Amino acid sequence: MPKVKQIIFTKPYMAEYLTLNDLDFSKIKPNQVVVKTVVSSISLGTERANYVGDVNVAAVRNAPTEAIFPRRTGYSSAGEVVAVGDGVKKVKVGDRVAVFCGHHVNYNVVSEDRVVKIDYDNVSYEEAGYGYITTFPLAAVRKVRVELGESLMVMGLGLLGQISVMYAHCAGAYPVIACDPVLERREEALKNGADYVFDPLDANFEKNVRAVCPNGINTAIEVTGVGAGLEETLDCMAKMGRVALLGCTRNSDFTIDYYKKVHGPGITLIGAHTFARPEKESYPGHFTHEDDIKTMIKLCSAGRLPIKNLIKETHNPKDCQAVFTRLANDKNFPLGVQFDWREE
Repeated sequence: MPKVKQIIFTKPYMAEYLTLNDLDFSKIKPNQVVVKTVVSSISLGTERANYVGDVNVAAVRNAPTEAIFPRRTGYSSAGEVVAVGDGVKKVKVGDRVAVFCGHHVNYNVVSEDRVVKIDYDNVSYEEAGYGYITTFPLAAVRKVRVELGESLMVMGLGLLGQISVMYAHCAGAYPVIACDPVLERREEALKNGADYVFDPLDANFEKNVRAVCPNGINTAIEVTGVGAGLEETLDCMAKMGRVALLGCTRNSDFTIDYYKKVHGPGITLIGAHTFARPEKESYPGHFTHEDDIKTMIKLCSAGRLPIKNLIKETHNPKDCQAVFTRLANDKNFPLGVQFDWREE
């Protein structure tokens, strides 16, 4: 029986690679699937918050008011099905799958509704390992209901912002405007489908945006989670514009004049947390995680979604402490970082 090996945050600023119990395939429950992980992807904001001991990591009203450890981490991965429980119909042993709501672990044991088969041979494990993470920005782009030829601005060009740019381009938005203070991230956005990039710290930021869109921006994805980022986004919006709030506002103060910047111009603010979606059945503007992952896999196969461009580093899971220390302290931490579990 194989040993379960997992990355666990045992206390604030401590990531440990632990060997746990034996995995007995004969004890797999009905409708469960065992996936041998090939790669797992780091979700930068969420995992940084968990690693440092942030209290505000769950978007629920009655969340704990103090940090509770240990914390299991990682929720977007890909691998091969090695065992299935009774009643499993979607996948079989040997199938390549994307896994969501799993962990950084060598064997993920999840219900079958948490795996999506990789139906295209030209989609790599590395790409599919971002399947779940890509559903966050895809939901935001769907929720603003961008029409062909409407402008879309992405404020904040971290991992989710870059993927938002990709999906906006796929959706036919024009122009796609990408904004971030970091020059390298703006240059990355141009590679990923942005038509224009701007520095939001530039004193002429709004003027620069309106030189491209004189009547303002039709739709926007706010990814910074910072009050100043939302305020600058609102300053650039057209009347009746739609803004999806994708960034997690964990520790930000907001002093926005909602009367003048939201109520008066008729701006729609849309919550775009990944769990603000249907669980079982998709409908226009609101897709399930499974259907969004299937969309991502199809677009990667067709060459329309360059997710592989974002993968900058791959590490052995045994190096997790060094990786997460960098994540917590390095402002230039790479956008796309994965753990490779092939040898574990």
